[in-house]
Amino acid sequence: METAMTLPREISRAEAGDRLFVVGGKLVWLGLLVVAVLLPLLAIFWRGFSSEAGQGGGLTAARELLTSANFHWLLGNSLKVSLSVAAIVVPLAYLFAYALQRTLIPGKVIWRGVSLLPLMTPSMLPGIALVYLFGNQGLLRGLLSDNIYGFWGIVLGEVIYTFPHALMILLSALSLADARLFDAASSMGASPARAFRSITWPATRQAVFAALCLVFTLTITDFGVPVVVGGDYQVLALEAYKAVVGQQQFGRGALIGMVLLLPALFSFGVDAWLRRRHGDAMSGRAQVFQPLASRSRDGCYLAIVLLICAALLLVFGMAVYSSLVKFWPYNLSLSLNHYQFEDTAGGGWLAYRNSLTMALCTALIGSALIFTGAYLMEKTKGQQGLNLALRLLSFVPMAVPGLVLGLGYVFFFNLGGNPLHVFYGSMALLVVCTIAHYLTTAQMTATTALRQLDVAFEAAALSLKAPLYRHYLKVTVPICLPALLDILRYLFVSAMTTVSAAIFLYSPDTILAAVAVLNMDDAGNVGGAAAMSTLILFTSGSVSLLLAWASRGALRRSQAWRQTAPGQ
Repeated sequence: METAMTLPREISRAEAGDRLFVVGGKLVWLGLLVVAVLLPLLAIFWRGFSSEAGQGGGLTAARELLTSANFHWLLGNSLKVSLSVAAIVVPLAYLFAYALQRTLIPGKVIWRGVSLLPLMTPSMLPGIALVYLFGNQGLLRGLLSDNIYGFWGIVLGEVIYTFPHALMILLSALSLADARLFDAASSMGASPARAFRSITWPATRQAVFAALCLVFTLTITDFGVPVVVGGDYQVLALEAYKAVVGQQQFGRGALIGMVLLLPALFSFGVDAWLRRRHGDAMSGRAQVFQPLASRSRDGCYLAIVLLICAALLLVFGMAVYSSLVKFWPYNLSLSLNHYQFEDTAGGGWLAYRNSLTMALCTALIGSALIFTGAYLMEKTKGQQGLNLALRLLSFVPMAVPGLVLGLGYVFFFNLGGNPLHVFYGSMALLVVCTIAHYLTTAQMTATTALRQLDVAFEAAALSLKAPLYRHYLKVTVPICLPALLDILRYLFVSAMTTVSAAIFLYSPDTILAAVAVLNMDDAGNVGGAAAMSTLILFTSGSVSLLLAWASRGALRRSQAWRQTAPGQ
């Protein structure tokens, strides 16, 4: 009798615990997204249309800005650079991705690793390397009729910076191919070129457009490369940076930020529309495509891959070498003088320690929050309106450039009447901003992994009366551990290299390594900037490799269910 009386009470407690976990978790996640994403963006519009004296904002200032010859010049420069970079990067990335996915060239793992180097450094590093290669005293200065400062310097730097971003999208698209379609084309006598036009291109053109939009948006909102090699060739992102940091005209900075937001929103909207029209690339009956050997094709693509990787290794190798040279170009003996950051301005070792702290906090806290939020949206029932709001807010950061998001944080958290003003300039705010900046990509990774799990897992937990949070920790997390580790690694590397969103938010005690690179370059200490960038590069690469090595045992244990049983 006592057992029968106790069981309903335990069941009701389990149900109450599940409801608290689901509804409470969603409400907490919604509150965090409102504070970290929505309110800072609204603050940009408020500041941009505010007519406060001396701030450069308001409707009159907006009209004067948009009609001024200087703005038209800046906008034309930005569009010219961004379109040029997109036109160069996407075809190169497509050829590189095609070589890795659709040919039998040797050393694919090596070439893939080399292509990821720009992801592990601040955007200023390509510009610094180009100065040492093609600057007025550059190693290869004689190859250019003019110096590197200006339009072509920005274009080359942005090409290197954005190449891996486009490559990742195109690799994903080209990895999906149904071998049956190519077999049918071959049996009908179609040439490889005809098969490409009829099968491969239609299946990947949406990814090509997505890569074009991403490269265009990254370029038009980046000021790291222009500040190093731009010279007299000014762009909008650099103007927004100078308006806030140099002139303290927050209204003008907000107006330029809103202009920079427009191409990102347009690209995001068109890309989302094309995704809905495109549909699924492969059916459930698709067969994995295995390329056939072709000596001439593989030789051509290997040459392309080698040229691109050689260019990347030249740039990053030059950056590492220049950080070890005593005094370029007069004393080329090697030393570690540039790594004595305590003797130079810019932040020194404090900046490096701060970046490590922020990267670790961003990776650990961000992974837990984002994966849990994705689980609550994808694997729990009810609260449809709440789920819709969460999905919309989770996708907003994808359409918001880091520079614009950082400006929003300045305007929102720096308000005197805001009780959250106490966090301004703190490490906590830098962590929140970085998580918000890179939220969408991590969220999509988690969602993709969770959607592959059968709903029978949750049904079994409910039938056994097991608390949902326990099922989440004991079953879902171990099964999705590979995706969770990818999110962890992505957030760590992104936090180590970020500069656009954090440039306005640091204090003297929370300066970051990527910001220190910018400060040292502004102070003329290019060797020190190269040394700090090199340190960021090796840290990001080492932690990524260490995380992959350390997780191998955990993956084998948690993913044992994927292995084929003996005798099968």
